[in-house]
Amino acid sequence: MNQHILIVEDQFVEANHLRIMLQRAGYTVCGVARSVEQAEELLEKEKPYLVLLDIFLAGNKTGIDFAVQLREQNVPFIYLSANSNEEVLNAAKATHPNGFLVKPFRENDLLVALQIAQYHHENGLESQLRKETQLQTQLANITTEPAGREQKLLMIAQVLQPFIPFDFVTAAVTCAGAEGKTDLLHLRRVGFNEYQTITPEGFAIIANLKPHELTALQARHTAPADVAFRNDLYPRPMPGGPTLRGLIADVFSMKSVLDLPLPAVSKGGPVLYFSFYSRRPDAFAAQHAALGRRVRPFLLLATQSLHWPVVNVPTEKPAYAPPSTSQNAVFEGIIGNSPQLTEVFDLVSQVAPADTSVLITGESGTGKERVAESIHALSARSGKPLVKVNCAALPTNLIESELFGHERGAFTGAFERRTGRFEQASNGTIFLDEIGDMPLETQVKLLRVLQQKEIERIGGKAPVKVNIRIIAATNRNLEKEVAEGRFRLDLYYRLNVFPIHLPSLAERREDIPFLVDHFVRVYAGKIGRKISGVSDKTLKSLMAYDWPGNIRELENLIERSVLLAKGHVIEQIPLPVNKPKELPEKTEEVRLKTIFENERDYIIQVLQKCNGRIRGEDGAAAILNIPPTTLGSKMKKLGIKRNYTF
Repeated sequence: MNQHILIVEDQFVEANHLRIMLQRAGYTVCGVARSVEQAEELLEKEKPYLVLLDIFLAGNKTGIDFAVQLREQNVPFIYLSANSNEEVLNAAKATHPNGFLVKPFRENDLLVALQIAQYHHENGLESQLRKETQLQTQLANITTEPAGREQKLLMIAQVLQPFIPFDFVTAAVTCAGAEGKTDLLHLRRVGFNEYQTITPEGFAIIANLKPHELTALQARHTAPADVAFRNDLYPRPMPGGPTLRGLIADVFSMKSVLDLPLPAVSKGGPVLYFSFYSRRPDAFAAQHAALGRRVRPFLLLATQSLHWPVVNVPTEKPAYAPPSTSQNAVFEGIIGNSPQLTEVFDLVSQVAPADTSVLITGESGTGKERVAESIHALSARSGKPLVKVNCAALPTNLIESELFGHERGAFTGAFERRTGRFEQASNGTIFLDEIGDMPLETQVKLLRVLQQKEIERIGGKAPVKVNIRIIAATNRNLEKEVAEGRFRLDLYYRLNVFPIHLPSLAERREDIPFLVDHFVRVYAGKIGRKISGVSDKTLKSLMAYDWPGNIRELENLIERSVLLAKGHVIEQIPLPVNKPKELPEKTEEVRLKTIFENERDYIIQVLQKCNGRIRGEDGAAAILNIPPTTLGSKMKKLGIKRNYTF
């Protein structure tokens, strides 16, 4: 394996120290760059396996600028920076690094970070290749399935769904020799693995089109030239009447489209293509188009046995097929079909079969535990235990005993051996809820579990091997916790292999009617009352509320309202009054700034007063009573540029 490492660091002493540590550990340093321009030359010439990248470098460009190029070329990189404030962490996070080391760091920290980066990179590549290979195999297998056209198209959609996030797909054939007519079939996604088949006739009914209007629409519709995506799909007036895309965008509230044409089998023959639509305005990117080009031969193979006769639109109004496959069979207890939620379903279905660590983030009450249960249920460990631990609920002096167990006599009151939660989850999954509240000393031991796959009981003489999968969850901003020293950076990157973020209820308001109906049925059934739902007025008020407590708050309100309901319909649900937000100055009074933040703000204030001048009698260094070189070092450490605020 190529372990050549490029160092991008403008401080000679630090760069040389890095070189010595790496060579001592058996790595090869293929070059040292002081600026982004030098780094670009070495990247092209040396083709390093990994890059150690300082954020603030000599020249106009920063390490974050160079990181964008590294990500495009799929070169893993680790940030090195003395600046760990939240602003810099957020900017660095946006480039998806493979690690982040805060200066000064120990040699062991560097070596651990390299191992984690290598693990992230190789598992990411292998996982991607493995998934695409599986996708290609599944598409090829569809060819031999004894199914009709609509069934095969449904199979293709289900196979592509984890890779292309669509809410609506059109499969169409244009035939140049049949008066330009197009044969169309639509699939509308209405839940996880749940689709609604819509024929051209059914589409005409939904869009309120007459038969001749649909025929004219089909005649004007042409196949796209190549794989391409558009993220500005909004209905707009078009010459000669509406287009098919405009109608789909208008009728089904679609915002973006990805076109995937397949080459004609014979010259002048029919052209088959897929158009994937999404309700999100930024659903598709270049990576989806690239994937489409790679799987195009396999799609052609999967569809070559289908017959695509061009049909005339009949005058009668046949119904379209109802949805199939219940979502609850796969994700029991998770209600809704919003784009944000179906995206979570797709991520869960991708990561569940692997043993990868998962970090679930989101506000309190968004259903993180339910998602963890779904990951376990869909994994190969589903027949083994799922052990849940609320890290925030365990006393600090007992958390290690609870997690790792203890031997008899290990401490006062340890009258017998105790099996910890990790051993209880052997061959299964452990769910660490509120991981952000775990004490730092326990985080160190958890990191060892992730790295070595072994634990040590308190008072034990030998480590105990464990075979478990770890799923963690938190409602905290772990990047901020890392920046403020409350969460270990190496543990964060170990857990954050596959992040899943759960949207708040306010971000998926369209799911509120489904959740209300579900909770009404559940709690009405528990008390044996016949309550059909809530009134339209009440539902409107629920849709307009901000839901700071998310689904948990909604569930509690519905339970209370079912108990108080006087009829078969809930006419009123008293909602809490939202408290007005505090003014910014009050917020500042509550949150005390750190020493680094105060120092940074003060230096910026002095620089502003000196118009950015550092040296001289009227310079910032003289006012601060420190040497200009010291001020320069502080500015670099705190992420302050001379033109930062000017």
